Amino acid sequence: MPELPEVETVVRYLRPHLGGQVITDFHAHWPKVTAPIVPEEFAECISGRTIREVDRRGKYILWNLDQGHIHIHLRMTGQLSVISPGEVGDGRHITAEFTLSNSRQVAFRDTRKFGRIGYMDDLHALESGLGIEPLSAEFSPEWLHRELASRRRQIKPLLLDQAFIAGLGNIYVDEALFVARIHPLKKACDLSSAEAGRLQEAIQEILKESIHQDGTTIISFGFGEGRRGRYRELLQVFRRDGEPCPRCRTPLVKIRVAQRGTHLCPACQVPG
Repeated sequence: MPELPEVETVVRYLRPHLGGQVITDFHAHWPKVTAPIVPEEFAECISGRTIREVDRRGKYILWNLDQGHIHIHLRMTGQLSVISPGEVGDGRHITAEFTLSNSRQVAFRDTRKFGRIGYMDDLHALESGLGIEPLSAEFSPEWLHRELASRRRQIKPLLLDQAFIAGLGNIYVDEALFVARIHPLKKACDLSSAEAGRLQEAIQEILKESIHQDGTTIISFGFGEGRRGRYRELLQVFRRDGEPCPRCRTPLVKIRVAQRGTHLCPACQVPG
């Protein structure tokens, strides 16, 4: 599933194409793409609205309109591409299409059909379920240590909780815990101030570098017409079980944490 860097990459790709455009038409090839509302109702909400800004909150892509907001969740295989007039795009697996006032179209392609497009008059309901943005100034070492101190959950499941930190997923949590030398099963409240500081720094640096590399393409992430993320080549532990640790050469291992495949170095990331 695309995580914060992949979603941010898509937002940066869309932003110069969508700002100031009016949505003139919407067509759903897959009726459930706008669930729980029907496509006709969704189209009525957005027709004639101007896209003021394209933004991101956690793993959500937001089109802030002159009235209301479109939110898009890519889920496992969702991709967005802007198609110019006369351009022939890849028509396979398209679940929905927006038409803009400059005659361009935005196609939502989704092989598995798990992605969703929705509309909100305001973002209160969405915001209420999301935690802090890990690239914000508020996400400081002090904030993280203070928040971890009151939580007895294992650190990896806590970091995956979107109500705690918005945007992190399996890839970047494994990578950050490795860089910070923290075992994923360690209780959050047992992390020292120094460990919290290393973790905060690792999260931010990894996310920034992945955004610079247009995210990570493991299987299906892409945007535009065939563009893919390059951060896969920089991954240190994720899906590298059996390979030598880049720090100590101990073979990396894969375990299960909260029913998620988890990659780590058993020598660098010691439980306790």
